[in-house]
Amino acid sequence: MGQVIKVGMADLKVGRAPDTLTTLGLGSCIGLTLYDPSTKVGGLVHYMLPDSTKLKNNTNIAKFGDTGIRELLKQMIAAGANQRRLVAKIAGGACMFETNGLSSMGHVGDRNAEAARDILKELKIPLLAEDTGLNYGRTVVLNCENGDFLIKSVGKDIKVI
Repeated sequence: MGQVIKVGMADLKVGRAPDTLTTLGLGSCIGLTLYDPSTKVGGLVHYMLPDSTKLKNNTNIAKFGDTGIRELLKQMIAAGANQRRLVAKIAGGACMFETNGLSSMGHVGDRNAEAARDILKELKIPLLAEDTGLNYGRTVVLNCENGDFLIKSVGKDIKVI
């Protein structure tokens, strides 16, 4: 049994089989995994906002999709993963607050999911599966043994993508 590596909000970690990586309470945030099936190196970033260029003094690179995904990729390669073999999965990006359609804050979940898709495309990493949107939080677990991404939500069956 490997260790359970906890990834906080605006945080990222890398593990390898038999470890699992987990993050709690993804609302509008995105949990994005990168996985190399050959070396069984896995990584998880829990980012809150899509784009670091919109804010000044953004020292936490894991807080943003654009910088967090690239930093996760860098750490994965340092841990022995090969970028050409990497595959990605995402979860989260929920709309957690009712909005009247005027507030851009209400759509941060959609923008976060879109940022993940755009950045993965740019990095040429295939997005194999996603469980995003809707209006509920998710807790996720990446199994570094096989790349399974478990998604748990209150009152819903556990989903594996």
